[in-house]
Amino acid sequence: MPYVPPTAVNTTLRLRALREVMEKQNLTAYIIPGTDAHLSEYIAIRDARVTFMSGFTGSAGTAVVTMDKATLWTDSRYWVQAERQMDCNWALEKDVSTSSITNWLIKEVAAGEEIGFDPYVFSVKTFNAYSGNLSPASRVLKSIPDNLVDKVWSDRPPISTDSLVRLPDNIIERTWQQKVAYIRGMMTENPYEPTAVLLSALDETAWLFNLRGNDIPYHPFFYSYTLLTMDGIMLFVHTARVTEELKTYLNSACYTEGCVQILEYGQERTQLKAYLTRPNVRVWAGTEYTNQALYELIPEDKLMTTDYSPVLTTKAVKDPTEQRILREAHVRDAVAVMQLLVWLEKNVPSGKETEVTAARYVDECRSKQKNSRGPSFETISASGPNAALAHYSPTEETARVLSVDEMYLVDSGGQYLDGTTDITRTVHLGTPTDFQREAYTRVLMGNIEISRNIFPDGTRGINMEMLGRRALWEVGLNYGHGTGHGVGNYFGVHEWPVGFQSNNIPFREGMFTSIEPGYYKENDFGIRIEDIAMLTPIKTKYGNNFLTFDIVSLVPYDNKLINTSLLSPQQLDWLNRYYQMVRDIMGPELKTQGHHELHDWMMKHTEPFPTPHNSAPITSYSFSLLLSLLSTLLLQHLL
Repeated sequence: MPYVPPTAVNTTLRLRALREVMEKQNLTAYIIPGTDAHLSEYIAIRDARVTFMSGFTGSAGTAVVTMDKATLWTDSRYWVQAERQMDCNWALEKDVSTSSITNWLIKEVAAGEEIGFDPYVFSVKTFNAYSGNLSPASRVLKSIPDNLVDKVWSDRPPISTDSLVRLPDNIIERTWQQKVAYIRGMMTENPYEPTAVLLSALDETAWLFNLRGNDIPYHPFFYSYTLLTMDGIMLFVHTARVTEELKTYLNSACYTEGCVQILEYGQERTQLKAYLTRPNVRVWAGTEYTNQALYELIPEDKLMTTDYSPVLTTKAVKDPTEQRILREAHVRDAVAVMQLLVWLEKNVPSGKETEVTAARYVDECRSKQKNSRGPSFETISASGPNAALAHYSPTEETARVLSVDEMYLVDSGGQYLDGTTDITRTVHLGTPTDFQREAYTRVLMGNIEISRNIFPDGTRGINMEMLGRRALWEVGLNYGHGTGHGVGNYFGVHEWPVGFQSNNIPFREGMFTSIEPGYYKENDFGIRIEDIAMLTPIKTKYGNNFLTFDIVSLVPYDNKLINTSLLSPQQLDWLNRYYQMVRDIMGPELKTQGHHELHDWMMKHTEPFPTPHNSAPITSYSFSLLLSLLSTLLLQHLL
């Protein structure tokens, strides 16, 4: 029997059972992507098939099982984690490209033999990439809609039975009817004349109808599809979870273009087929989130594709109400993160606190804030070498005792009824080394350089991504994860399609994105500084239609780790103006909540750094933000 590390899962029996099912299907190999039928990044436990088969719990990975081998592909964020979690039945491949997987399959599978896959968990692009490489090599992809892992997963968790809920009217600017009308307007204006939009990503349907659920841990989503046509709306959900109140809200008792037909989840293929029998119809599908099981039903002459559906691109730009309440959520969230930092200063020297107790503490602090709905992801609470794992989350078995001799990184966020937050701070509660201070400062420089950047409206994030790396590159350092991602309003903490990657859409006013460069020294320490920013217009001397980033995360950095001699005058000026904004916004909030000791801590940690020149005033937009937030806080206090 193979040796099983204490942090790994013994997968011998699971692999044996899967191979027995594969043999009955005449399969030589079976591909297991780490996603669900909606191609979600974060998935329900019942859809974590890669985890069940391999023991690996990372959020990105593809597994392939043959009759004598089992291999996992994942990116650099998870290499160390995968090696800790997988037993000796599994091998790790570090090239995550599709070509790496298909080349491996071509070596392991003889010509003419079949490779099975579930079309529900393959995107259109993924299927085309696999097929494009395997078909010329005479390896046969076999579509099997009944997932084979599910057949051997005897204790697979059930679907939630909780009812769906609608968002309160006071945090919504656009009703679902207004959103439907807007999307139909986009259909009418499109020269390809689509007659229907197929929505597959979970946040698409939830956004369109202002509904939320609890099917995905940390994310208020529910299993659903929508087929929005010019004369009707079909919503596919588990109908038992739709209350009579929601049926009335959705006008489900009628069958006109302003009514929602509530159909059972699982009927989407049948209903899509029926719609396609109509004459002169054309379905608009976003290829990033439409699964192959639905896509393969649509004839080419009745299909129109874009990377993202019109709902995703519309949702990416927050309306004024969404902007305001998302900012307000970040103000309350900053209180909880500051509480954690003060708690760390007081308690870590005792040597009794661990990564787990710190994670629980910040979660508890958030739970006491207005509109809290829990964490937005599993808190990354990492000390010393654990922090070198970019997406490590502690367990009782792996948690380190927090020490004044190590760096500590906490990446956490909250779900609030009015917004989703995500922030990372890295601190050292003792005496950092010169290298740790330099590495931290260079990460901060990358954060600042992106934050202070001014660029034309419509610029892609990928075109400025290297600003986050330049200070690190100058001394031969780097990081292996993305530089930023979108964030939602009581939605996904990683909200596509906003961000700094090549497949993100151009930046527009009203979008929100994280900015999060980092550095990780294996088996030693990790650094990440993450803020959320809104894309906001800025006046320039000569040009119009320019944007910049307006930071909405309001927690001081660790000044002990900042080597100001490395900062340019412009970077130092930005840092002082940011600290002044933290003071101006968080000062009243902390006093209103009665956190007077925390207020004093915040004031101490946001004292301005000496500068060799006059500081520029806070931007007019940030000043207007300040007035708006102060007015809101005053009104809440009076009420």
